[in-house]
Amino acid sequence: MTVQIFGHKSPDTDSTGAPILWSWYLNNVKNIDATPRLLGTPNTEAAFVLQHWNLEQPEMLGPLAENDPVIIVDTNNPNELPENINAADIQAIIDHHKLVGGLETKAPIDITIRPLACTATIMLDLIGADAAARMPRDIKGVALSCILSDTLEFRSPTTTDHDRTVAEKLAADLGVSIPTYAAKMFAAKSDVSAFSDAALLRMDSKEFTVGAVKLRVSVLETTAPDTVLARKDSLMQTMPIVATEDGAAHVLLFVVDILNTQATLLVQNPAVKSIAEASFGVTVDGDTVVLPGVVSRKKQIIPQLKT
Repeated sequence: MTVQIFGHKSPDTDSTGAPILWSWYLNNVKNIDATPRLLGTPNTEAAFVLQHWNLEQPEMLGPLAENDPVIIVDTNNPNELPENINAADIQAIIDHHKLVGGLETKAPIDITIRPLACTATIMLDLIGADAAARMPRDIKGVALSCILSDTLEFRSPTTTDHDRTVAEKLAADLGVSIPTYAAKMFAAKSDVSAFSDAALLRMDSKEFTVGAVKLRVSVLETTAPDTVLARKDSLMQTMPIVATEDGAAHVLLFVVDILNTQATLLVQNPAVKSIAEASFGVTVDGDTVVLPGVVSRKKQIIPQLKT
């Protein structure tokens, strides 16, 4: 049976590109029939990457049947995966997030979770230099894109020297200027004009339970934060609707300014004000608060959240 490879819901560049990269490796190096899948519509940056490197967008994952072979990448959180994921035959997990728990497997499996900024970096280590040298231009391009996206072109505190080294080698092999290409990626990510407020709130969003409170934590990374903040009033009006529909107590939206390395949190109600002040040691005066230096949900937002 074909192994289906997928990342999390609300796929970003890494969760779109990593399944493509690993499928190439399994098919062309390991002679294992594999195919990439998506659990949602890729964000605008990921869509740009696919078009730039002339890659077909992976098909959406259909219903999972019992014992369907799957590989999970860029997450290990059951809340970000199909509801019946534990009925599938999970054969491997490749990730760079903290271990959440809740997944069940049919037998012992390969699990690789490393403290690197990007799943693609881990995959390239696992693939090895000899096999990586055989990667075609489009696969190298998507791997580079994943790393630049997850590191915010090395601005994110999650970036390691190894992520940078791997990205710079890929760029050299491709003859690509990292600053020029990353600017194009971030410009694509910043164009959110076609999305409704609800879609924006769910575009790069993950569910977390802090204490006993379920939160939807959304991040919008952009080089044009004013474009998003101009929609502040309507976004805040939509937040309680999205929270109710998704079974969350609150939606926290962090608008990350990539170039100035800071985030603006929209403070929709007194409860969010309390969370912001308790979590980040700030005093909130108004319906937004700027958090200097905060750009990473994984390293700087989620670990700090207190209710």
